[in-house]
Amino acid sequence: AIEALLRRHGFHFSKSLGQNFLIDDEMLEEIVRASGASGRNVLEIGAGAGCLTNVLARSAKRVLAIEIDKNLIPVLETVLQPYKNVTLVQGDVLKVNLEQLAQECFGGEPFDVVANLPYYITTPIIMDLLENERHVDSITVMVQKEVAERMQARPKEKEYGALSIAVQYYCDAKLDMIVQPACFMPRPKVASAVITLKVLPERKVKTADEKLFFHLVKCAFGQRRKTLMNCLFHLGNLGFSKEELAELLEELGWDTRVRGEALGLEEFAALTDKIAQKKASI
Repeated sequence: AIEALLRRHGFHFSKSLGQNFLIDDEMLEEIVRASGASGRNVLEIGAGAGCLTNVLARSAKRVLAIEIDKNLIPVLETVLQPYKNVTLVQGDVLKVNLEQLAQECFGGEPFDVVANLPYYITTPIIMDLLENERHVDSITVMVQKEVAERMQARPKEKEYGALSIAVQYYCDAKLDMIVQPACFMPRPKVASAVITLKVLPERKVKTADEKLFFHLVKCAFGQRRKTLMNCLFHLGNLGFSKEELAELLEELGWDTRVRGEALGLEEFAALTDKIAQKKASI
């Protein structure tokens, strides 16, 4: 039915927008179940042809569906016609005024995010939702399987990086299911995964300077093969000599050859506080 509808509207899939629509009914129901969105406010990013929106609208309190592709709006209007609890917005989620849209749609109440995210913008969207304190309670997203693995990775694991730390700083992450390419139209080349990020009421670690914390994390993984000290020296712009950085790491009781990928949240928080303290005393 969805194929016929898309044909009727003369729709063509866009590679540049990373369009792969999840069309497996069972999987769509599973995602909505995993999200716990029943009776709640939901923001859907990338509504596509409305397959997931349709299932969400049946159980959620209100749905705000954002879709970037103008060509899909008539398709979505047809699919969502029976529902009075859906607000459809055409636009780029990273450019629209999300604060204002959420306020108008949800009246300042918290909301959950449920989305089948285009792979090329997964990280910027998730970081925007987390960093800007968007009243988001949880984020249930379909992402590339390896991205889901990165979000859950622990120190010293190959997948561990800046995204792992950012997600774990703000959330508890739980892998819900793996979704095979056959569940999509057109089929992607890789397996996908659905992951739920429960946003925590408080950060997992306390740090003197959150901005500095994330700056150090980015530096530490900027050149993975280099030691933490070299990354901080070349990318950190911290104003310390190599000798001062070596001294600082030794004061923390660390080997000066330690790499960023060996540090967990607590270590990055300790490093942040140590550097903030040093800067303040200069």
